[in-house]
Amino acid sequence: MSTDAGNSDIVVMKFGGTSVAGPEQIKRAAGRIVAAREAGRRVIAVLSARGKTTDDLVAQALEISERPDSREMDMLLSTGERISCALCAMAIHDMGHKAISLTGSQAGIVTDSSHTRAKIIDVRADRIEQTLGEDRIVLVAGFQGVSTESRDVTTLGRGGSDTTAVALAAALGATVCEIYTDVAGVFSADPRIVPNARKLPMVSYEEMLEMSASGAKVLQLRSVEYARNHGVRVHCRSSFEDGPGTLVVSEQETEQENMEQPFVTAVTHSDGEARVTLNGVRDEPGVAGRIFTALADAGVNVDVIIQNEPLGDEKLADLSFTVDRSDLATAAETVSGLDVSRGVRTDERIGKVSIVGAGMRSHPGVAARVFEVLGAEGINIEMISTSPIKISCVISADRVPDAVKALHQAFELGADAVRPEDPTGADHRPTVRG
Repeated sequence: MSTDAGNSDIVVMKFGGTSVAGPEQIKRAAGRIVAAREAGRRVIAVLSARGKTTDDLVAQALEISERPDSREMDMLLSTGERISCALCAMAIHDMGHKAISLTGSQAGIVTDSSHTRAKIIDVRADRIEQTLGEDRIVLVAGFQGVSTESRDVTTLGRGGSDTTAVALAAALGATVCEIYTDVAGVFSADPRIVPNARKLPMVSYEEMLEMSASGAKVLQLRSVEYARNHGVRVHCRSSFEDGPGTLVVSEQETEQENMEQPFVTAVTHSDGEARVTLNGVRDEPGVAGRIFTALADAGVNVDVIIQNEPLGDEKLADLSFTVDRSDLATAAETVSGLDVSRGVRTDERIGKVSIVGAGMRSHPGVAARVFEVLGAEGINIEMISTSPIKISCVISADRVPDAVKALHQAFELGADAVRPEDPTGADHRPTVRG
């Protein structure tokens, strides 16, 4: 789904749960939508459920059933976004504009059949295009779609409204997909932990992917993947104040705009992870494949993996991996039933801290600096995961804030840093050619 220049007047605006939490917030969102329309744009707005609505619906389900049926959970959870859209459409009507609210299925969001974690496989936007042609604003319920295989309502998982918005922007060739939330953009660290964290004017898709996967909650991981694959420019902005936010664009564009950007872009963290350890795993071909295939079939996403060298006459090893804490019970139950180890242990007291930056590819010594900084803080590193532009360390959950602050300071990422020197000692001055 490539951008269509003929639709360059289309903008997709997505509003998160805090942006539509109460009547005043809904009216403010409606005002932004109407302002875009009056500026000559054709507008599609994607809305999340209001405030804690989704959490409340999950709580109601758990009052009825300890393990609610996933199909019925999708039926239940999809109502929150529909409420937001209908209410916002009413507000827009009161402002003198025509609007229509659509469910995910009415908007043509087609998914696979994986309930509560469905993936978008197609966007059939005929009805949206027709409605835009009738000079109406289109409001689409985020986070949901319909499976053509089962014809059931499906939901896309936490943060799925971001993916809905990006998918619509790709399908309709929108100029930009604007993501409105309760923060002003993407920061060099969580401002709640690091008060002087710097708002980033621009990050690459690759950096944002690593940041989302490492705990940054501004954008859902799958929405960034979708944006990268289809070349959708994403603008993360504040719902509550004007001004530019953070653009998420191609790496080529960030290089052109930021000739002197620091090689480390941000420090991210997660305190919602858990670890599963299989003790005494047999050293046989195919065992790891069985373990992680079973986890994938159970819908469990695995993050960091580590295995020690097989020891003893029986050549047994310990295999550890981390998962989202909400998946811990499923993961432990899944691997316990495989008969590939002598026992399974779990640990919910772990966290993860990561540094991310496209410039890390060409700067040696970054990992050594990370380990040195954490060691100086007395923080023990339990597991390590790397990519060309990311280093992640699994540590004790209660030391995560200390680790974030120390790394952010060590790599001089604060708002008061004009242009940081390279903490690894490399010459960070631009090359001058005559």
